[in-house]
Amino acid sequence: MLDKELRSMIGQVKDGRMDRRAFIKRLAAVGLTAPLANQLLALGGVAMAQSPAVYKPTKRGGGGPLKVLWWQGPTLLNPHFATGTKDQDGSRLFYEPLASWDADGNLNPILAAEIPSLANGGLAADAKSVVWKIKPGVKWHDGKPLTADDFVFTWQYASDPATAAVSISTYGDITVEKVSDLSIRILFKTPTPFWANAFVGAYGCVLPKHLFADYKGSKSREAPNNLSPVGTGPYKFVEFKPGDVVRGELNPDYHMPNRPHFDTIEMKGGGDAVSAARAVIQTGEFDFAWNMQVEDDVLLRLEKGGKGKTLYATGGDIEFIAINFTDPNTEIDGERSSIKTKHPILSDPNVRKALALLVDRESVKKAIYGRAGRTTANYLNGPEKFVSKNTSWEFNIEKASKMLDDAGWKVGADGIREKDGKKFKLLYQTSTNGPRQKTQAIVKQACQKAGIDVELKSVVASVFFSSDVANPDTYPKFYADIEEFQIPMTQPDPALHMRRYISANVATKENKWQGQNFPRYVNKDYDAAIAAAETETDPVKRAALYIKCNDLLWQDTVFIPVMHRLKVEAAANNLRPALSGWANETDNIQDWYREA
Repeated sequence: MLDKELRSMIGQVKDGRMDRRAFIKRLAAVGLTAPLANQLLALGGVAMAQSPAVYKPTKRGGGGPLKVLWWQGPTLLNPHFATGTKDQDGSRLFYEPLASWDADGNLNPILAAEIPSLANGGLAADAKSVVWKIKPGVKWHDGKPLTADDFVFTWQYASDPATAAVSISTYGDITVEKVSDLSIRILFKTPTPFWANAFVGAYGCVLPKHLFADYKGSKSREAPNNLSPVGTGPYKFVEFKPGDVVRGELNPDYHMPNRPHFDTIEMKGGGDAVSAARAVIQTGEFDFAWNMQVEDDVLLRLEKGGKGKTLYATGGDIEFIAINFTDPNTEIDGERSSIKTKHPILSDPNVRKALALLVDRESVKKAIYGRAGRTTANYLNGPEKFVSKNTSWEFNIEKASKMLDDAGWKVGADGIREKDGKKFKLLYQTSTNGPRQKTQAIVKQACQKAGIDVELKSVVASVFFSSDVANPDTYPKFYADIEEFQIPMTQPDPALHMRRYISANVATKENKWQGQNFPRYVNKDYDAAIAAAETETDPVKRAALYIKCNDLLWQDTVFIPVMHRLKVEAAANNLRPALSGWANETDNIQDWYREA
């Protein structure tokens, strides 16, 4: 699994002859990042580094109200139905996982008593199982005790296809068994190097069996607690108005000492990113605003006000334009964008490559993202070990025009290309948001010069990212030719991020459009590489497999990466939010406090 030199180094850390920091620096010199180095140490029997103790409050409560703005307001509060980040973040106020990721890519125990390792017996030497110990004394908000039964049930719930959970790809290929009332064993079918997936991070939240047992499977959407959560988190549910506001109050029985700091929390939804930034940075009406998808020059002007500031966290988040491989205008068996169809224009790989040449990333960076953006040709942009050096991008209208000519798309009398009597017209949709509309305008201008007619569509964010299966304008239904948004990378490992696009995850009417492969991309080589990566324990070979997957996405032009985005948040000057580029914003909400 590990070469001789690496084993020797891990042994030195284990017996104290080398400290963790020196080990990470040595691996960084050969291209391995801190998160991966920490995973290697864990596999080698060295306990995972714990998050630094930066939390300062010495008592529970007393911090007054915490008012946060999520300009895309949550529409439901069940983390296993959360198709958008907003729903994950709203759910996380109340529900909790075994662990989350800190800013350095270390596992931070939440409901876990400790982080599993070979040394404490949690990790199996053959990488085919992991035992998690559950923190004793944890109570659900209704007073019932948290036990291993809740974790086993959550696995059964999420892995049942009839439940149509978005987290099925995390739980579908594992088995979870009860070891004792306060411990579970996760069994993998094959050696699994990235074991910290199930019950960790965004899709890791555990549900109370006693409230959801009657709503497993086909009845899952009928559960009253989909909208009124009963969790174990730092805040207890008070009120929820979908798309508008979520309110919670301090949980007096919370299982972490001196937490939470705030007496109440209000997550306000609606509006837009610019007004949210202004409400925090300039006017101070709110303490925090999520996802500052705002032009950098606007943020710079607002920061002169002095009441708030922007915060940045680097991870693997990517803003992209996705290509629809199916036909959004043909309906088969009551389903548009059916996997049984092919896109009449974009099924030609040369056309897709030409389209990629018409995205001026450098102009998008300069005009919109500034400090918060990095140009890239890759879908996978971190950790560094997994970033491909085989790809490239260019902006070239002339080259794109030549490719379209060669593909048979000739410019007509009206300046629009056509082929076999069909006009080259695309519907380009995204969520309503200043930077995205400006990106649309930049792309449309280049397309017009190349003879492509582009219709722009913007959908209110609360609708575009909605979990409502009846809504025709959600991104998973993809009733457009191309669409733009961002997929957050919520863990310092590519496993979950890249698994989205295997054939088995295609979004369909049958799975209530909860499949995460919304472009409907089907490639047996991609499927095989993902399957191999998920069982490869050699870190170098595993990285090469994920690079291959990224390169396949690039070669097939499944996505046109627009920008490697840093997380950008707005916070009051005295607020100390615990943020990580490898986690959702509320993943460590229990550690937020206000500086005196």
